[in-house]
Amino acid sequence: MSQGDPLRDKIIARYDAMSPQLQQAARYVLENPQEVALVSMRALARNAGVQPATMTRLAKYLGLVGYDDIRAHYARTIRMRADGFAARAAEREADAQGEGDGLARQMLQGMAAQISRLSEPEPLAQLQTAADYLNSARRIYVLGLRSCHSVAWHFHYVMRLLGEKTVHLDGPAGTSGDGLLRAGNKDVLLVISVSPYALHTLELVAAAREKRVAVVAITDSEVSPLVPISQATILCSTESQTFFHTLTPALAISEVLCGLLAAYDRQAALESLQQADEHLQSLNVYANAIPRRRI
Repeated sequence: MSQGDPLRDKIIARYDAMSPQLQQAARYVLENPQEVALVSMRALARNAGVQPATMTRLAKYLGLVGYDDIRAHYARTIRMRADGFAARAAEREADAQGEGDGLARQMLQGMAAQISRLSEPEPLAQLQTAADYLNSARRIYVLGLRSCHSVAWHFHYVMRLLGEKTVHLDGPAGTSGDGLLRAGNKDVLLVISVSPYALHTLELVAAAREKRVAVVAITDSEVSPLVPISQATILCSTESQTFFHTLTPALAISEVLCGLLAAYDRQAALESLQQADEHLQSLNVYANAIPRRRI
C-alpha cells in the first residue's frame, strides 16, 4: 500500500487506543490490503482470527459507516496500481493447487519479492538513516531474541570482523541486560523483533532508552511496539506461505547494514578484514578438504 494513504494513517494513529480485538483486526487490514479488497468480510474476519462484528466495529471506530467503506477504499487503491494484486492472488491460488514444486516455488518467489521491495525509495531511505545512526555510535548494542537471535548474531559476527564496536546482548543465565551496564547517550541499540514480540526484548529496549541510548529497530509493522520508541525503523515483511514466518528479509537488512557501515571507511574495513583473515589462518579454522584422521 502506498504511503500517504489517509485511512492507513488513521489506523496507525489510533492503533494504541484500540481494544486488543480491534488491534488484531486493524493489524490484519494493514498487512493484507489486497485481501481486504478481494474477499468477503466473513472470510477476512476468519483469516484475521476475529468475529465479523469486529470488522464492523473497526470501521465505526475509524469514523466510517461500515466495513464496506474499508473494503471500497482498498479496492479503489488496488485498481489504481499497475502491478495487479488480483492477478497475483490468482497466480498464488494456482500455485497452491499445483503439485510437486508448487510450494517451494511459491515460497522462494515470495521471499524474492519481499527482498526486492526493500530496494524501493522508502526502505532505502530507512536503511540509510539506520546506517547513519549506527556509524555515528560509539558502541552498537545488538539485541534479537528467540527467532530473531540468528539475525542479531549474524550482524554481530560480521561487525566483529570489522572491529570491536558491537556488543551482543546474549548473556547466559539471564544476564543479557548486564551488557547495557556502561551504555549511554553516545551508543545505539540495534534491535530485531517481529510479532509475536518477545517480552524480554521490549524490556531491554525500555532499559536502553532510560539510559538515553538511541534505538534502531528492524521490525515488521508500523504498529510494532518498537516504532514509537525508536529513532530509526526499518520495516520488513515476515509473511510466508507456510505455518512459520520468514526472517529472510530481516537477514537481508542485516547484511545491507553491514555493507553500508563498511563502506563509510573502506580502507579501515579492508585492513580489519585482512587482520581477521590472518588470525583465522593462524588458527587453521578453515579447510578445503576433509582432513585425514589421525590414528
